[in-house]
Amino acid sequence: MLEELTIKDFALIESDFLEFNRGFTVLSGETGAGKSILIGALSFLLGGKAEIQQIRTGSEAADVSGTFFLGEKPQIRNLTEDDEPENAWEWLELHGMGDQIENGRIILRRYIKSSGKSGAWIGSTPVTRADLAQFSSYLVDIHGQHEHQSLMKVTEHRKFLDRKAGISVDVDAFTKLYSSLVSKRRELEQFVNSENELKRKLEMAEFAVSEIENAKLKENEDVLLEEEEARLSSFEKIYSDVENINNVLAEDSSGSESIVSMLKKIRRDSAHAVSMDKSLSALDSRLESVFYEVSDIADEFSSYLQKLVFDPARLTEVQNRLSLIYGLKKKYASSVNAPLSEVMACYERAKVFLTENSEVSNKKSSMEKEIAVLEKKVLEAAKKLSAARKSAASVLEKQVEQILSKLGMNGTKFGVQVNEKTGTELEQKCGPYGIDDIEFLISANPGSPLLPLAKIASGGELSRVMLALKTIFAQSDSVDTLIFDEIDTGIGGEVAVAVGEHMKKLAQNKQIFCITHLASIAVYADNQIKIEKAVSSGITASNVYPVQGEARVAEIARMLSGDSSTEQSLEHARTMLNKYSGGY
Repeated sequence: MLEELTIKDFALIESDFLEFNRGFTVLSGETGAGKSILIGALSFLLGGKAEIQQIRTGSEAADVSGTFFLGEKPQIRNLTEDDEPENAWEWLELHGMGDQIENGRIILRRYIKSSGKSGAWIGSTPVTRADLAQFSSYLVDIHGQHEHQSLMKVTEHRKFLDRKAGISVDVDAFTKLYSSLVSKRRELEQFVNSENELKRKLEMAEFAVSEIENAKLKENEDVLLEEEEARLSSFEKIYSDVENINNVLAEDSSGSESIVSMLKKIRRDSAHAVSMDKSLSALDSRLESVFYEVSDIADEFSSYLQKLVFDPARLTEVQNRLSLIYGLKKKYASSVNAPLSEVMACYERAKVFLTENSEVSNKKSSMEKEIAVLEKKVLEAAKKLSAARKSAASVLEKQVEQILSKLGMNGTKFGVQVNEKTGTELEQKCGPYGIDDIEFLISANPGSPLLPLAKIASGGELSRVMLALKTIFAQSDSVDTLIFDEIDTGIGGEVAVAVGEHMKKLAQNKQIFCITHLASIAVYADNQIKIEKAVSSGITASNVYPVQGEARVAEIARMLSGDSSTEQSLEHARTMLNKYSGGY
């Protein structure tokens, strides 16, 4: 529960320190006095929006802090990051802040500066706004002035029912499962759309592999064939050149002296000279080497000339083979002049692509089977949620009707309509929260049919339905403090008395705050705080302070008749306080 609240330079509040007790506390004041500013300061502390407009005029920063009593420490479960804490104690333990609790209490603080910079703390630990808001949701539940309008949104009705059924966590899990199904369906759709393109690529890869394999290419084959083609294509010129060389090196049929025969004579002369002068031995040896080298060259040219035969068939074969290779290069390499290795690299890539997609024909079937399994799981989970909702709906109907009868709506019928969405098991028409369309119905007049709450309920009726729902959930909720900001909108007279009495009973187990302008509600409060506006040195400020004794009598009198000075109104106030609050 909230024990202390310190507000400094927030809106119209310059500085206030308030202490709170358990039970039912009413906040009252004249219209425009700034009653909602106190709730605004508390909302800011609990992680609401931080805006520089919230800073009091003339101040540099707004600062709000509060002390909350968490009660006795419960049994703390061993939680992981995926677990949802059940209370404030578990949240602090999960976030490593269990040591911030002292004597069962935790201090929250938040500020915003005129520069726009803001900060927040849980105990002495700086936290983000999101963390602050998440943690404070375990401490305080604020029912805003217009929150009952959420009942006008049919989409909100499911949330109320799920909370009553205790399946909110299950619904979150279902949403994740449903998202997986949607994702898989989208994946299948994308696959089907791209399947034809994939098939085309596979056919191209298969053709490339087959074509290159059938070519039976050899390493550097293109280079060797190009050399052979050049040789075969130039047969006549090669024959002529070699024949001339052979005629010069060796004796021909004409009897002309050849280089070899001339070298033989020179060798004889050299040998004779060496016999007379040994210093010529080195030259003689070199001459001998030249003779044998030239003789060997002459023999090889002669042998080459004898084997040199023009083969037009082989030339055609070589040219055809080169044409095949050039065609493969044009298809699978960067150019016809590229090395043959590029063709082979393309061949290897095509083989890998075929291997990786060898199961493509079965992929669609596999995906469809996976989706079918997910659909079954989703449908089963959705039916479980639906069954839980239908079971909780009947309980919620009775509980709301019981409370409404005490709030001046005796005879009112409240209905929770749970209809299954249209569709089949093969084509599920469910959404991320299940297969149910949920809507609250009401019949405010006996004998009238149940009709949509959002269409026929008045503002006062909506307020009381919301109060009934809050009451029901408060019984099982770990949140200890409930705040109602002008929930009395649209009601008065006996209905207001019933609302006040109901809140007092609700406050037996919860700390209840209520902003109200109705004395018939305020007189039920255990504590009353007054907010009034004052002007000092030309600056408007809101002052917040508790009222007791005759001061409270005067405030109730003002709320009753707008006049707290007449003895008649004061006596009326005393009578009501004695009757409904047991004194003042």
